[in-house]
Amino acid sequence: MTEDVLEIAVAELRPSLEALLMIADQPLDESTLATAVGHPVADVSLALADLAGEYDEQRRGFELRNVAGGWRYYTRDEFAPVVETFVLDGQQARLTQAALETLAVVAYRQPVSRARVSAIRGVNVDGVMRTLVTRGLVEEAGHDHSSGANLYRTTSYFLERIGVTSLDDLPELAPYLPDLDDLDELEDALGAMGERAVVSTGSTDGGGSTDGGGSTDGGGSTDAGSA
Repeated sequence: MTEDVLEIAVAELRPSLEALLMIADQPLDESTLATAVGHPVADVSLALADLAGEYDEQRRGFELRNVAGGWRYYTRDEFAPVVETFVLDGQQARLTQAALETLAVVAYRQPVSRARVSAIRGVNVDGVMRTLVTRGLVEEAGHDHSSGANLYRTTSYFLERIGVTSLDDLPELAPYLPDLDDLDELEDALGAMGERAVVSTGSTDGGGSTDGGGSTDGGGSTDAGSA
């Protein structure tokens, strides 16, 4: 094969592209999308153009744009007042417990990736992080050099809201809690234990007594959308 795609397509092209673009937090180039869906780049390019034209023709509330070398969904300009009103109204709502816990992790561990926050809290925090970014409490702070993941930090608005002038003024963690270095070692140890558990489970008789995915959280333990 001359192109970096799968030998067998993962699924129908256009719905697959829509699903990927729906969860993208940054523009995705055609090569990346082609690799993910298992279709040639030329077919992906044509499908993206068709989708963009279809959305324009149907006057959807969103549009598909090719920006900065990649494709991403955006709300249509004429509906900006509706979106603005919704977002500003949301600013007045109180943060949920999940959002407060996630914000605390970012505040004390920044800059930190979403995966790191999820590991500390034990749940998926993608939805909560999006809420915190939307409300101006958290912002992107570059990328992790080793993994390439987006890093996040608190904003000046966060400091303003909690009434301090700098991060140095944050309350100290309780003395009986482990310090940051100890917490790093603890997270690494728990991760290693989890990997060993997976290997052990996978080596049961004929694979028949494994959990088969049934013992996972199945998405039920995520905080997505709860903020």
